[in-house]
Amino acid sequence: MIVLSACRLILIHQYHAVDVKIKAAAVSGGKTIKEKQMRVLYAVHETGSINAAAKTLGISAPVAYRHIKEMETSIGEALLTATPRGSKLTEKAAALLRSLSTADAKLSDKRRFTVACSPVTEELLMSVLSFADPGADLLISDDHVNLRMLKSGDANVVILDDPVHVFDDDGLQWQEIAQMDMVHVDKGPSYIRYRYGAQRIAFRHLDSIGKEYTIDSETMSVNDLFDSGKSFFIDEILLLRKGKRVHSSTDPSLLRHSILAVYHELTETTERLIAELIRRK
Repeated sequence: MIVLSACRLILIHQYHAVDVKIKAAAVSGGKTIKEKQMRVLYAVHETGSINAAAKTLGISAPVAYRHIKEMETSIGEALLTATPRGSKLTEKAAALLRSLSTADAKLSDKRRFTVACSPVTEELLMSVLSFADPGADLLISDDHVNLRMLKSGDANVVILDDPVHVFDDDGLQWQEIAQMDMVHVDKGPSYIRYRYGAQRIAFRHLDSIGKEYTIDSETMSVNDLFDSGKSFFIDEILLLRKGKRVHSSTDPSLLRHSILAVYHELTETTERLIAELIRRK
């Protein structure tokens, strides 16, 4: 975690970097669940498997499994479903996490207005948050992690680089706040993928024109993109921020994507934030 003076800035590059604080809570039938049980459930939600959750929490897989089974017995419903890649929370489990997160936030005097974004919009958010809510937290990660933070109640608003993530989710509200173009640096068929931004849109363009390519590596560093000797896509705003001028092999307007503000509830602070983002776009 990195703390800045204007607003707290938290960098999240791995799911287990999140400090989870969940209190014991009543569930259906008057039963209660323990904090350590909820920690296991949350860790499975973040990592995607019981084994990975156990490793993150520093316990054995059998112990983690026992905590899940005890919760399922208390609630009377399954909390996990098996997938080819591990375990996924059932709707009941996901709803339970959301409700506990929300309740815990309301009980905590330290709860701040929290916005999650990627490095693509990081600079913009840092300046806008100083106006919208100087005491706010800013979480920096990719779209997938940021949306998980929103759905679990750990973020109030997410600034999303790739709109596709919200189109099939009826439980979220969103507004377009800007559009951004991407630059295509073409050095051959071998590509390095930048972890942030609307990379899906960029590579979909290559597919649409029938270009043969391979994605051979991924990075979170802009400098690594240039040092790799490989082809890549990057948002123009990141190049401007670093003072880099490069020729794009593809018309940047063909790689244009929307930036969305996504939220559950349009509060006064959220509305002020969105209005300022649109004004400064």
